[in-house]
Amino acid sequence: MNEFLKKMKDLLQSEYDEFLLSQEKPAFKGMRVNTLKAKSDDVLQKLPFVRNKTPFFRDGYYVDSDAEHIGTHPFHHAGAVYMQEPSAMSAVTMLGVKKGDKVLDLCAAPGSKTTQIAQSLNGTGLLWSNEIVRSRANILLQNLERCGVRNAVVSSNSPENLCPALMGFFDKILVDAPCSGEGMFRKDKDALSEWSPEHVLSCANRQLHILNSAKVALKAGGEMVYSTCTFSKEENEGVVEKFLEQNPEFELIDSGEDFGRNTLKFAKRIFPMDGGEGHFAAKFRKNYTPDTECPIIIDKKKKRKSKPAMQPADKGAYDFLNTIFDENEYRNLYLVGDKVYALSDELKELLEYDLDLRKLCVIKTGVEVLINLGKRYEPCHNAFSACSVKGAKNVVNLDIEDERLYKFLHGEEIKIDSDIKGYTLVCVENIPLSFGKCSGGNLKNKYPKGLRNNG
Repeated sequence: MNEFLKKMKDLLQSEYDEFLLSQEKPAFKGMRVNTLKAKSDDVLQKLPFVRNKTPFFRDGYYVDSDAEHIGTHPFHHAGAVYMQEPSAMSAVTMLGVKKGDKVLDLCAAPGSKTTQIAQSLNGTGLLWSNEIVRSRANILLQNLERCGVRNAVVSSNSPENLCPALMGFFDKILVDAPCSGEGMFRKDKDALSEWSPEHVLSCANRQLHILNSAKVALKAGGEMVYSTCTFSKEENEGVVEKFLEQNPEFELIDSGEDFGRNTLKFAKRIFPMDGGEGHFAAKFRKNYTPDTECPIIIDKKKKRKSKPAMQPADKGAYDFLNTIFDENEYRNLYLVGDKVYALSDELKELLEYDLDLRKLCVIKTGVEVLINLGKRYEPCHNAFSACSVKGAKNVVNLDIEDERLYKFLHGEEIKIDSDIKGYTLVCVENIPLSFGKCSGGNLKNKYPKGLRNNG
């Protein structure tokens, strides 16, 4: 503890006392409105605990520090909001994702930044979200499904295995590296007990290794953001300086953002005094050189060495899906085992490359829409959490005050219009949530048990 505070005093100097005072105050809480599923104005007027906008992202807001149980709120269930520490939104903003970009989030779990990237892509381009720890990758999957992301690949692989196979493929890469977490000490008091100078140095070594793995997957002219939630110079400025020294084809560039405070001229630091718990981010560009102008490894022109992991689904899958959704809602259906996935056009194009998704430990590509039960199909929750309201043939819309909504979130059967029959999209305030099966004025609940409110 004393050694950490000494480092902070050396770092902050005249602002050290202000930092100490900030540690006695409640941690900042933040929330991002997910515009893939809802408009900010429609959501905010229903949430009394939301306050001012943050400076870190256009759809980011501060939340009352005493607000509780937001994870059980219907808007959270529907993926209309994502709870995210305010300054953690800064890295994706600095990355400057544009529509149509191919983006790699290399250390993506639990999903706050990766869903923010998806929101910035707005259904275009391609998002590859990777998490090396499989249990955390499963949480990442759930958050992508909840937020209605349709253009993502999810893998659970190490950076050193994944990135060489995707050489030169991405326009943008985010490396939100595992760190000592000094910026989270106010939020998580137990984390301070795990801190040590040795752990800081270990993190710095691992961060540099991850960056050197990530660099090969970035195309020449592409941009990469490195970020942490720690204050440590060893893990922040130290890693950036070593990476630039080892990789002269990269340069540190200006993100154009004015939040936080500059370090190394263009990198950004955010302290609690700046409106967030603590974050660091630096943006690099990979410049064109004879070495960086090599062709990408995954080439459509190469002959495939293995059978594709995903096979086109049969006509029966399309016919069944079209009884539930408009025929233009989901296209490009592919079968993996007993699951049918709908791919965006960009994801479908990915299958044309000389790329073995199995060897890259890909867990999921696109939207899981159907399960094949042999002689029949059944729809999946993800097909409804990611669909548009207009794309579903049957819709039950519940407003935020409707007691049936809360019964549905507990897994109960609810009463609905007797004219509705069959699989039905359930919405909250016109935001897709999940589904049920209607018959005789009752909706049988199909919301997955693991996602329901308990108690």
